[in-house]
Amino acid sequence: MALTFWTEQEFIKKDYRQAKLPKGDYENCRFVDCLFSEGYLDNQNFVECTFEGCDFTNANISHSIFNTVSFVNCKMVGLRFETCDPLLLSIHFEGCNLSLASFYGMELPQTVFTNCKMHQVDFSETHLRGSSFPETDLENAIFDQTDLEQVDFVTAFNFNIDPSKNKVRKAKFSKEGLIGLLKKYDIAVT
Repeated sequence: MALTFWTEQEFIKKDYRQAKLPKGDYENCRFVDCLFSEGYLDNQNFVECTFEGCDFTNANISHSIFNTVSFVNCKMVGLRFETCDPLLLSIHFEGCNLSLASFYGMELPQTVFTNCKMHQVDFSETHLRGSSFPETDLENAIFDQTDLEQVDFVTAFNFNIDPSKNKVRKAKFSKEGLIGLLKKYDIAVT
């Protein structure tokens, strides 16, 4: 079956939970308030696309390409990003709920997570060098053998990072955020 090519199209309030998004290449497309939850979004190619207010909860994104893709105010609970195609991967998140998502072992340099809820997200063995987390809630996020060099955590909060298990050279933290580096020592900072 031949793939279809869409360019500069808008998909508004579409429900793809039962009827799958047609397989193909989507370039410069905009998806607004679409439902993909529990559905299949696998083997798709997205280039310079924007998803706004979409629900991806527990969707299958295996082997999909996300090249210069922005997610704005999306619900992305439980997504396994490590299953998507790493080729040309470039993603940006703003105001998204990424709780329980997994980025295990991924290459995500210079990735921006702005004002996101990222509870229990798995960043184990992920390379985040030069990324930033402005105003992002990282409660119970997992950082284990993670490359956090030059990452900006200045306005991030609720994180717990063990510097002995992660690369944190030249990472940026606020004075208030330093407690997130000391939690394993069970000391009181007043």
